Amino acid sequence: MTSLDLLGLVATCFTTSSFIPQVWRTWRTRDVSGISLPTYAIITVGLALWLAYGILKEDLPLVVANAIMVVLTGAIAAMKIRFEPEPA
Repeated sequence: MTSLDLLGLVATCFTTSSFIPQVWRTWRTRDVSGISLPTYAIITVGLALWLAYGILKEDLPLVVANAIMVVLTGAIAAMKIRFEPEPA
């Protein structure tokens, strides 16, 4: 592993962990009122494409970061769908 890979993995820890509080809060409170489904759907698809790119380039930091982010943003999008109240 190169020092550049290590730098990328450290950056991955910071950027991916930034979504953990949102996932945890949403799961705990079931409050999805402030979450935009289109935003999370678009970002999840974009991250999945970055993941594919990282896999094809065999770039470990890109793969790790985007694999984790796809799971986290996908979880938020899924909770938005699951916990959104039915319209009256």
